Amino acid sequence: MENKTYYFSSKGHFGGDGSKESPFCNLHEAEKLDIHPGDNLLLERGSVFERQWLHLHDHVGTKERPIVVGCYGEGALPVIRTEGLGLWYQDYGTKLDSSCHVWKGYVSSAVLLYDCANIRVENLEITNEPEIFGERYDQGDKMNRTGVAVVAQNGGTLENITLTGLYVHGVKGNVYDKHMNNGGIYCTALKPKKEDGEIARYHRLRIEKCRVENCSRWGIAAGYSYTHSHFTTAKLPETIVKTYGHTEVVIEHNLVKNIGGDGITVMYCFQPLVQYNVSEKAAMEINDKIYTEAGARQGKTAAAIWPWKCKDALFQYNEAYHTCDNQDGQAWDADSGDGTIYQYNYSYGNEGGCVMFCLEESVNNVFRYNVSVSEKGGVMNPAKNPDTHVYGNIFVMAEGVPFIRHNMSGGHMLVENNVIINTGKACEMDWHHQSEYFTYRHNRYVGYENVPREDGEAKETELTEQEKTALEECKDAQNIKKLLQAFGQLPGIDKSVE
Repeated sequence: MENKTYYFSSKGHFGGDGSKESPFCNLHEAEKLDIHPGDNLLLERGSVFERQWLHLHDHVGTKERPIVVGCYGEGALPVIRTEGLGLWYQDYGTKLDSSCHVWKGYVSSAVLLYDCANIRVENLEITNEPEIFGERYDQGDKMNRTGVAVVAQNGGTLENITLTGLYVHGVKGNVYDKHMNNGGIYCTALKPKKEDGEIARYHRLRIEKCRVENCSRWGIAAGYSYTHSHFTTAKLPETIVKTYGHTEVVIEHNLVKNIGGDGITVMYCFQPLVQYNVSEKAAMEINDKIYTEAGARQGKTAAAIWPWKCKDALFQYNEAYHTCDNQDGQAWDADSGDGTIYQYNYSYGNEGGCVMFCLEESVNNVFRYNVSVSEKGGVMNPAKNPDTHVYGNIFVMAEGVPFIRHNMSGGHMLVENNVIINTGKACEMDWHHQSEYFTYRHNRYVGYENVPREDGEAKETELTEQEKTALEECKDAQNIKKLLQAFGQLPGIDKSVE
């Protein structure tokens, strides 16, 4: 079958037939189309589709012939400006893992991909900022809203979904709801309507080169699932995660900025790859001024880039800046997963600190070859985790900031072969913060009057001029290997971490 291309332009006229010469003027025409593998839906650059939305249901391309939603012509990206319309009803089909979590209700989405597969959405500007008389920004019963919502339910494993080159901004969702499709880009899996239906999940979900700004609650999230009851143990069996979770999820080269809650999160995934992303000013609304009507929903926590209930998640070459203070507020958070690795990441000025290892089901964590600069509130957040290995990192500490965040104790850490630098006046540090579960070995300490009592091979030195220069020149994750090598933190990089 020959591929068809359907054209849309806000400059078109009613009665258009979707050709390039006579484009559709309304995006709602897309819902009437009989779309086949290899077909294209193209929006004209420079168009602004006011109070419109693009909702696609049950459209499945092939790997060789994907369905493409994109743009044509010259000029600015086409804009979908939904303004709180584009309603659909979300129902997980089962209660979630906590009674305080919302699991059904109405959602407003500018773009909705519902049971679509082998599809690519690219090069669009998307906003969903309604002007509703009487609605307050911090309203507890405010409707959940998304820029892009992706939903798996009745199509089994949805393969090859790609979101690329999107500019999503001004999505004013509900700051309190963490599990509904709510924020810039949010992907979920709902219980199939048929009792014997195939498991709803994603394979090869890719979110790349997107810019997500001024959105609430989430920046980018993929992909909370109705199958959560299979992920209740600390160690997650590979067969379980591959069967009920998402596979080959990649989130890379995205910017999330000025986000109400969390920046970027992967959920219920096997070996997700999250790399080359930047989070700036996440958790801006998780505070006592805005977060005031949560009720039974709790959830006054948010961090920049992190996993939830994933197996062998890999985070590398990401950057996180100025995450705002809350019960969390860290750049990184290994949260209730198995085998999380953070490597070659750069963080600066996060009010909750550098990294948290969160609770009893956060196991087999590795935090290596990262650089943390001028965090606030305490650098390490070991919160009742059974284990973690912290090695080969550089921690550049602001004056007066503790290495272990206060009120974040009870976790276990092996901290070895790191460089820990105090940039203020020489001082003593409480290295254990009322916990005996931390072990320090072979670290280098700069600017401290004491070292951990068990670190018999500790090195106390000053920075060389070469090291000072290297620190000054390294301001992002792109140059992080060069900095680590300058400090001797990478004497020999094995192939597994290249």
